Amino acid sequence: MANTLNSGKMPAPTRIVQEEVVGPSLGAQSIQQGVISFIVAFVLLMIYMIMLYGFVPGILSDIALLFNLFFTLGILTSFQAALTMPGIAGIVLTLGTAVDANVLIYERIKEELKKGLGVKEALNKGYSNAFSAIFDSNFTSLITGIILLYFGTGPVKGFATTWIIGIVISFFTAVYLTRVVYDAMLSKDKWTNLTFVTGYSKNLMQNAKFNFMGSYKKSYTIWIVFAVICCISFYVRGLSQSIDFTGGRNYVVTLDKETPVEEVRKAMAGAFINTIGEKANQEANTSVIALGTDGKTVRISTNWDIESNNPEVDDKAETILFNSLKKAGLVSQESADKFKNPDVREGGSIISSAKVGPSVAKDITRGAYISVAIALFAIFFYILLRFRNMAFSIGAVAALALDALLVIGVYSLCWGWAPMSLEIDQVFIGAILTVVGYSINDKVVVFDRIRENLGLYGKRDRQQLFNDSLNQTLARTINTSVTTLIVLLAIFILGGDSIRSFSLAMILGVVFGTLSSLFIAAPTAFLWMGRTIKEDEVETAVKK
Repeated sequence: MANTLNSGKMPAPTRIVQEEVVGPSLGAQSIQQGVISFIVAFVLLMIYMIMLYGFVPGILSDIALLFNLFFTLGILTSFQAALTMPGIAGIVLTLGTAVDANVLIYERIKEELKKGLGVKEALNKGYSNAFSAIFDSNFTSLITGIILLYFGTGPVKGFATTWIIGIVISFFTAVYLTRVVYDAMLSKDKWTNLTFVTGYSKNLMQNAKFNFMGSYKKSYTIWIVFAVICCISFYVRGLSQSIDFTGGRNYVVTLDKETPVEEVRKAMAGAFINTIGEKANQEANTSVIALGTDGKTVRISTNWDIESNNPEVDDKAETILFNSLKKAGLVSQESADKFKNPDVREGGSIISSAKVGPSVAKDITRGAYISVAIALFAIFFYILLRFRNMAFSIGAVAALALDALLVIGVYSLCWGWAPMSLEIDQVFIGAILTVVGYSINDKVVVFDRIRENLGLYGKRDRQQLFNDSLNQTLARTINTSVTTLIVLLAIFILGGDSIRSFSLAMILGVVFGTLSSLFIAAPTAFLWMGRTIKEDEVETAVKK
C-alpha cells in the first residue's frame, strides 16, 4: 500500500500514524462475550418487565426488543458495517434505552386506569401523553449519537452507528409496533382486563410525597462537596491518559505463567530508552496494568521513539519487549518472531497491539473537547426550543455537566489501585457523551411532566407543583434506571476487558444522572423560574 501511494505524484511522503492489530482468537473471544452479555441482558430484562407490568405487556415489550434487534442487524448488514465489540455494546445498550419508551407508555396507561378509564381509552391516552416525552428524549440521544459519529474514530464510530440505528428503530417499535398489536387485540375484545400491574409493582413508588424542592440546599451541598473532591483529585492525581491522548504503543501480552503485575513492571524498568528527539538517551514512559483475572494477561504501554518515521522502529519495539520479558523469565518463546505471532499463545505472545502517533493524539484530544462542548450546547438549545423556557435548559445543562464531572472524577480518584484499567481514551469519551445523551432522557421526561402540570395547574403553588411532578414520574425514573443498569451490569461482568471501562463509566453515569434529575436539574429550574418568570408569564409560555 505504501509503495502504491508513493509511486504516484504525491508531493508528500506517506506513513502510518495510527494502527491497531487484533489477533483472530481475541476477536472471536470478544464476539462470544458480546453475544453472551446480550443474551443474559435480554433474559433479565424480559423477567423484569413481566414482574413490573404482567405477562402480556411484559412479553409484548420483549417482542418489540427482538424486532428492534432484527431491524438493527438488518440495517447494519445493508451498510456492510463491521460488527465490533463496541458495536455490540451499542446494540446491548439500545435494549436499555428501548425499554425506556415502553416503561413511559405503561406508566402513563397505569395513571389513566387509576382514573377509572377502560383499557381502550387508557391505552389511547397513555400512548398520546407519553409521545412528547419519548420523542424529546430520543431526539436528544440522537443528537449525542450524531456528535459521537462525527467526532469519534474507530470503536467510538462503531458504537455510535449501532446506537443511532437502535434509537430510531426503538422509537418505531415502541410507539408504533406495540400500539398496532394492542389495537388489533382490543378490537376483538381481547386483553380488555389488562391492569399493567403485578403484586410486585402494585404499590411500587405509588403516591410518593417526597419534598425534593424543600431539601435542595442539603442536596446542593452534598453535590458541591463531591464536585470539589473531584476537582482536587484532578489537580493532585490527574487522569490516567491512554496513548489516544499522549501518543505511544499499547501491547496486550499473555505471559507464560501467572505473574504479579509488579514483577512485569520491574522487568520493563529501563527497557525502553529513547534514541531520537529531545528525549534521546532518556527512559521512555512505560506503564503496565493487569487485564482480566487470569493473572497472565497484561497491557504494556510506552511512548518510546513514537515520533520516529522509520517503519522498522515498530518491529524493534516488539523485539525489545520480548527480550525484556524473556530475560525476566516471564515468557518462554524460542524466538521473537513467535512472540510477535498472536496465534501462538504457548510460552507467551503479543495478542494485540495499537499505535497512535503524536499528531493523531492531538487531533483526538481536540476532538474530545469539541464534541463534549457541542453536545452540551446542542442539548441546551434543543431544550430551550422545545420547552420555550431558559430555566429548563439551565437546569438540564448544569446537571449534565455535573454528571460528566463526577464520572471523570471517580476515574481520577480510583485509577492506579482499582482492579481494572481506568485509562481515559476515545472509548471513555464516547462513554461520557453517551452518559450525557442518556441522562438528558430522564430530565426531559421530568421537565415534560412539569410543563404539562404548569398548563393544567398554573396557579398551584410552584414548589408543590414541582414536587408533584417529580413524585408522579418517580416510578418511571427508577424503573428505567434499573432496566438500563441490568443491561450495563451484563456488559460489565460478561463483556470482556475491552469494553469494561466503558460500561463502568455508563453505570456511574446512570446512577449520577438519575440522582441529578431529582436533586439538581429540577431544583435549578425551579429556582431559576421562580426568580425570573411570573405566574402569568409561565402560563403564556406553556400555551405557546
